[in-house]
Amino acid sequence: MQTLLSIAVALAAGLLMTRVIKPLKLPAVTAYLIAGVLIGPYVLGRAGVPGLGFNTHDEVTSLHLLSEVALGFIAFAIGNEFRISQLKGTGKQATIIGVLQAVAATVLVDAVLIGLHFVLGDKLPLSAAITLGAIAAATAPAATLMVVRQYKAKGRLTNLLLPIVALDDAVGLVIFAVSFGVAKSLETGSFDIVSMVANPLVEVASSLILGAVLGLLFSRMERWFNSNSKRLCLSVTFVLLAVGLSMIQIKLGPVQIGFSILLVCMMLGTVFCNLCDFSPDLMDKADKWTVPVYVLFFVLSGSELELDVFRDIAVVGIGLVYIITRSAGKYFGALGSASLVHVDKDVRDWLGITLLPQAGVALGMSITASSLAQSGSIVRNIVLFSVLIYELIGPVLTKIALMHTGDISPMSDEVKQRRSRLYESMKEAKRPAEAEQAKRS
Repeated sequence: MQTLLSIAVALAAGLLMTRVIKPLKLPAVTAYLIAGVLIGPYVLGRAGVPGLGFNTHDEVTSLHLLSEVALGFIAFAIGNEFRISQLKGTGKQATIIGVLQAVAATVLVDAVLIGLHFVLGDKLPLSAAITLGAIAAATAPAATLMVVRQYKAKGRLTNLLLPIVALDDAVGLVIFAVSFGVAKSLETGSFDIVSMVANPLVEVASSLILGAVLGLLFSRMERWFNSNSKRLCLSVTFVLLAVGLSMIQIKLGPVQIGFSILLVCMMLGTVFCNLCDFSPDLMDKADKWTVPVYVLFFVLSGSELELDVFRDIAVVGIGLVYIITRSAGKYFGALGSASLVHVDKDVRDWLGITLLPQAGVALGMSITASSLAQSGSIVRNIVLFSVLIYELIGPVLTKIALMHTGDISPMSDEVKQRRSRLYESMKEAKRPAEAEQAKRS
């Protein structure tokens, strides 16, 4: 009962917060995150009323499976952006930019934090600096996708952005695995080439293969059904199947075969949308069905943020350096690589700003990094601090960038007048029925 009440409160809080911030014209993602913080352990949760928000972080993490499922649907939707017909013009550009901007962010953060290590000493261990540099590569595809969907963004920046954030996570996983292997070696004094190189490459390859196989099977089975409701049910089935199989861990000697939920579900969506003729219509229906799942995902993400990190001045200071350095790496990395592949100036000037959001993947990396004996807690707290900042301002900046490039079109006066007339006509139509009902009463 308490779990169901908490979920209901989370959904209600997220929806109500969108009404509160509507005058500020902020993206709905920001509203969901703020709602999560407010019903989390540090605000409403302090009241200690069971079911009224989340009293402890354990209550939030107990719903982790719902977040994983939501992430699977988000990744599946992003995979739909990898249509070969659409990528003919931007595929090469997106690939080059996706790789180079991620590497640029890692290199710049590594350089600055390693330099800061020689100033602060044990307050910022070398292993922590290297690990944070790797985490800097990751971007939050969920926040970006939600902003694009909310404002129905279409245009050159959107066409380039969605493939980049998808590729970004694949590159980030490889960079993190290698850097984390180096960080562990610095603490233990022994170098393991398998964990540093083989395991991350195996994870990426195995995830793509699993997603492709599921996508082929999905495309075949869709032909057995003619009704949209059954096809939608099958879509949900395969996303859940992909999420479930992604949790499997297989150990073959020294090699660890794992899977990334993001990559598996992205590949599932990519293969499906390129093989199935009616995939656009089915994806539209799936998007409407999954809206409550997305809302819950971001509210839970907000509740998961730990505000205790603000108590440690050292963490706040290092976190600010990390945020500024990563932002510069993302912006100038995207700007330079976009110039290299001849992207239009108005798009490349705003592209880097849209790559700042950071959440699920980075938090997952920080959990892995928390196993470091000397620097695990430092990495975890700095990432939590940066995610809190990035998730609150990142969607807003993404909206601004999409508006400046014309991908988000402001509502015209004609559309506003049409909606107003429609609303008034609906009110007029209701009045006779209400009068008749009152007379009967």
